[in-house]
Parts: sequence; structure tokens; C-alpha cells
Amino acid sequence: MPESLTGARDVLSPAVLSECVRAATAAPSLHNSQPWRFRLRDGGVDVYADQRRRLDVLDPAGRELLISVGAALFTLRLAIRREGFLPGVALFPDAGDADLVARVTVGRPEPVTPAVEALAASIAHRHTNRRPFARSMVPADVLEHLRDAARREGAVLTVADAPARDAIVRLSRAADRRLRARGGYRAEMSRWTAPGTGRRDGVPSSAVGPWDALETVPIRDFGLLRPLPPEPGGFEPYPTIMVLGTEGDGRAEWVTAGQALQRVLLAATWQNLATTPISQPVEIPAVRRLLTATAGGTWAQMVIRVGYGRPAAATPRRPLSQVLLLPGPDPR
Repeated sequence: MPESLTGARDVLSPAVLSECVRAATAAPSLHNSQPWRFRLRDGGVDVYADQRRRLDVLDPAGRELLISVGAALFTLRLAIRREGFLPGVALFPDAGDADLVARVTVGRPEPVTPAVEALAASIAHRHTNRRPFARSMVPADVLEHLRDAARREGAVLTVADAPARDAIVRLSRAADRRLRARGGYRAEMSRWTAPGTGRRDGVPSSAVGPWDALETVPIRDFGLLRPLPPEPGGFEPYPTIMVLGTEGDGRAEWVTAGQALQRVLLAATWQNLATTPISQPVEIPAVRRLLTATAGGTWAQMVIRVGYGRPAAATPRRPLSQVLLLPGPDPR
């Protein structure tokens, strides 16, 4: 964030809030669909879901759309906190507008801590990494740091042991096959991965990983549309896999999952870890139920792979002019 935008103030100007929104657009989303919009208001920002960007085949209920918006919401909160203010959040504040996901208010000034600085500095460096990771183990204290990040956002992060990891990989492969059999799947994937001149969304070829010949890592098969060669040396044989869950499974919990997901991903980036959110096993209801601890009321929302790897390429982001609504009534 520009240095000129920081410093001691009593309020945040529209220019600074706009830069906070710009930071929020760096959040992850399904197929980089970026299904969010924002509106500056006196003393804060309204965060909207953009239903035009929902993936009908992969996400018919809009669960992953709200997870994506939740990730942007957390990033917006963090950007405001980085400016030296405490953000407040009200989820779904208007019963008459289902697409108004959150109303973020700028609270009282508060000194910026080193932890906030480090987490905010990770925003620009967090990129989904679909390439092989090193075979190095992730230390237990680092994994505990990630679990704590999820807890701080009201979610639960479980690190899979060896049997659970192998089961998750098998379930992910099964889910991927079932997804490919769905009508419209190829057309939808083509919509979000087809190259285009000046395109500022979707998954570019630079962000697509190689084919995992041994199927040890549950990476989505983008090779359906453009054949990819196996990676020399292959993927790590024993990936570190985590499952992010929430207590409950409604719209508010999906937003909570998105905020927790982004906090975990940024905390991992801070720890020099590469990350891959994996959504296939939670896109098939029958497979998702196998990952859900229904007895405890915890619902699986996302699978995350972490490890040490080379930096991944950034994916494009839409300009503010496309996501920042003008003040006043919603143009819809």
C-alpha cells in the first residue's frame, strides 16, 4: 500500500478506502472469477456478491461464491487495520438485499502491530500454487500457527494424518471424475480458462500446474482443455493436506469460511509456504459429507495443500473501475 496513505489520522479518506478495496481484490476465488463488488459509504465500505460471476455447474448453491467474497472481506478488514483503524463488520445487514454480504465500518484508531504489518505484507505475495512442492516436512509449530489463524476467524483447521491424507486424495480424484461428467462442465471451465487479449480474470496458462502422472496430489485437471506434460521429478509423494471447516453450513458460515481461508493462506505466505486451495472434494455433496464431522456439527468447506515451493505467478485482477460501485442506489 502506498506509503503516503499511511500515518496518524482520525478518519480514512475515500482515496485510502479505495486502496483498501484494491487490496481486497487480491483475494482468491474459484477459477479467479472475482465475484465481488464494493461501494464506498460514509465511514466504511459495503461488500456485495456479484451473482453474474457464479459458476453454475461447480457452485449451484453459491457456497464457493460466498467463500470467495468472505476472503475479499477479510483482506479488506486487514487493509483497513493496516491503515491504523479497527474495522467493524455486520454480515447480511439488509434483509431486502441478499447480495449485500457485509457492511464494513472504520472504527477507532489503533496502533498497527508487527503481526498486522506482516500479514498485510503477505497480500501481494499470496498466489495459488499448482506446481510440485518440495518433499520437506512442514514443521508442527508452523501448522499450529495456521490452525490458530483459522480459530481467530471462527473456523476449524484439521491437518490430515497419513490415512486421512490418502483418503482425501482418493476422494478428490473421484470427485474430479464426477465433475468432469457433469453437463456443462467443460464449457464452464473453458469460459474461465480460455485466453483472451487483455483479460483480467480467469485462470491463465501461467497459473496452471503440470499433470500429476502419479496422482499423489489432488490438483484440478485443467489439462482437459490444454494437454500438459508431466512435471520432471513429479509432485511430492506425501503432501500436507488440511481441511477447513465451520460449525454450521449456512450463508454466514460460508462467509466465515472465506475469511478464515484467507487468513490461513496469508499466514502460510508469511511463513514462506506455498498454498493450493482444493475445492473439488467439497463440490460433490456425497464426497463433502465424507469429509464433514456431522456429529460435532463441523462442515468441511475447503481443502488446502501447503508446502515449500517456488513462487507462483500472479493471476490478473479486474481494475477498480469494474468492481467499485458509485455512491447512491444500486444500478441494478
